[in-house]
Amino acid sequence: MANVTITIDGQKTTVPEGTTILKAAEQVGVKIPTLCFLEHVGLRHIKHDVGACRVCVVEIEGKKDFVSSCNTPVEEGMVIKTNTPKVLATRKLNLEMMLSEHHLDCPTCPKNGVCELQAVCAELNVRQIRPQGERKDLPIDDSSPSIVRNPNKCIICQRCITACKVLQSVDVLELYGNGYDATVRPLGGKPIIETQCVACGQCALVCPTAAIVEKDDTWKVWEAIADPKKHVVVQTAPATHVTIGEAFGLPVGTDITGKMVTALKRLGFDAVFDTNWSADLTIMEEGYELIHRIKNGGVLPQFTSCSPGWIKFLEEFYPDLIPHISSCKSPQQMLGPIAKTYYTQKKGIAPEDIFVVSIMPCTAKKYEAARPEMNAAAKFWKNPNISRDVDVVLTSRELIRMIREAGIDFANLPDSSYDPVMGEGTGAAQIFGATGGVMEAALRTAYEVVTGKSLEKLDFEDVRGMKDIKEASVNMNGLTVKVLVAHSLGAARQLMDKVRAGELKDYHFIEVMTCPGGCIGGGGQPIPTTVEKREMRIAGIYERDRKLPLRKSHENPEIQAIYKEFLKEPLGHLSHELLHTHYTPRGKK
Repeated sequence: MANVTITIDGQKTTVPEGTTILKAAEQVGVKIPTLCFLEHVGLRHIKHDVGACRVCVVEIEGKKDFVSSCNTPVEEGMVIKTNTPKVLATRKLNLEMMLSEHHLDCPTCPKNGVCELQAVCAELNVRQIRPQGERKDLPIDDSSPSIVRNPNKCIICQRCITACKVLQSVDVLELYGNGYDATVRPLGGKPIIETQCVACGQCALVCPTAAIVEKDDTWKVWEAIADPKKHVVVQTAPATHVTIGEAFGLPVGTDITGKMVTALKRLGFDAVFDTNWSADLTIMEEGYELIHRIKNGGVLPQFTSCSPGWIKFLEEFYPDLIPHISSCKSPQQMLGPIAKTYYTQKKGIAPEDIFVVSIMPCTAKKYEAARPEMNAAAKFWKNPNISRDVDVVLTSRELIRMIREAGIDFANLPDSSYDPVMGEGTGAAQIFGATGGVMEAALRTAYEVVTGKSLEKLDFEDVRGMKDIKEASVNMNGLTVKVLVAHSLGAARQLMDKVRAGELKDYHFIEVMTCPGGCIGGGGQPIPTTVEKREMRIAGIYERDRKLPLRKSHENPEIQAIYKEFLKEPLGHLSHELLHTHYTPRGKK
């Protein structure tokens, strides 16, 4: 690629042809403010550079109009000025025009403190709003159990459209109207719940304001904790072990497991359990299901089923492939009914008095918990007074808010241990939080169950990392088991098209994670969630796996105990009743 020589604010520099002005300026130490621009939308190759906000405008000698630097490539001999009075005044005016239409309830806004519009206004020293535009008064869409849309806070940056369409290939958001009347909305203006939205929350993760946020259910949990009749238990997802801490100033990827348990106990939960425990349980059921399918001519390849956004995606866009999905519930939905059956029996607690809370990295987990089929405990006890298996799902961000509300100094907390019965998890369960982790955990157990031999090397490097689609194979007593891993629904769509076309008949197992990087990049994780942060969180996941004394799900003594005392065997009658489910064809084939 040829190089071009340009001048930026008096500094001459040479950059590759095709470089944008924004990137060229970075190379000479000039920071141009941006708002709508977003590099690496979940994955490194996806970029959002529509130039809609006009905050990054610059002046080019010889050109009458200013240009947006985020999507304007440099040209040979170009002379660029980024900080003239006219440029600075134009940027401020563009921001003031946004603010003139924006609902300025900043102190009570869910994004207060992490709002990019706030940050850019502070950076550009915006201290007044001269244009007095009419503020929008559009209805708030809270139809989804997972996310809330407030179009009055939308700045038409269109990042959410890129995340939904390009990254996730779901494509349920559109830009509608022009000028003041322009808005981003669900297709056809429908409530979001009536679209093919999979509730993944990647739109909320990239939204610079509070136009799209997770639905806040914290008050339901505060009320349950305060109710003396309720025995409130909480479970924490694998990804939360290495992400919660960054909101309190700890390095990204820090293992904060012990501090998180202490914080939850101080919040008033009666028992604190680890979703790693039920991830180990999931591996037992899903691994045995895979072995059963291979030995008995079942539908292959088998798809993982622990990511609810992925399940909704398949139901909507590939309903004909539903027989490929493992019937196993996700770890969250396995712990719920076990808490209201096995745990209540061991503790002598009435099952209707158990209130189960989940701390998840994922907005789609709210949707999953609300699915009508997730009521196994009520069916087990034949008691309609027992609530759904998981009563409330909180995202990582919601737990962070509760900790702050309670005045807990998280960074300086001592470590505590999870409570027994459902509190022990292995390294195999811990890696559920990263793309490829479910596959790797399943292979660790499946290999030893099939061969009767111990794995010499537990780390399956081929299924790790941020590559969109990864594959690996492992020899099990002469059978070469071939597996595939995809993260992001755009990558999943590529695989599903091949499955539908019959091109992947030789493969046995496919893992799909809805979000880039896996659960560490979930729609409910701390903001911002950049590609770099995803990689650091993944590193923290694998570091914790290496340090845990047990790294295989079938070696977990609490898992062994529940099969001995209650479930009896994987894929048994009681396991099917409590731990397995069915799916609903929703879209067209």
